Amino acid sequence: MSGYMTYAQKLAAFKSHESPEAVLLLVDAPELIRTTVAWTNTTATIRTKLTKYPRAGGSNAWWDWLWENTEYSRQQLVQKTGLSEYLLDRRLRMLIENRIIYPDGTIHSLVQRYLRERVLKLFHLKPQRAGAKKA
Repeated sequence: MSGYMTYAQKLAAFKSHESPEAVLLLVDAPELIRTTVAWTNTTATIRTKLTKYPRAGGSNAWWDWLWENTEYSRQQLVQKTGLSEYLLDRRLRMLIENRIIYPDGTIHSLVQRYLRERVLKLFHLKPQRAGAKKA
């Protein structure tokens, strides 16, 4: 099996086992929210040469392996968040360890839903039901 296929399969496995409690970390945490949103607007790619697979350690080892094989611009994140590199590192570590942001540039699906609802509430818009026709 190719390394890229393994990367995609492991990432999909993490995405299929999301914990709803992850959303609670963002409630009343504007810097975490800002970092999460900035992550979705930052290019993240798989390294061209992947490191060796973890031999042991379970899911945490695989999670670490996914991240060590991910490339992204820290400078771009610093600019988009307005945080210092030190604060950005702390926020990223928290978001990564709690599996709120994913190495492919996406975020936890329930976190994404929470953020969308906050934006809709901010602008006093009602969410459109899936399959509803526009007038």
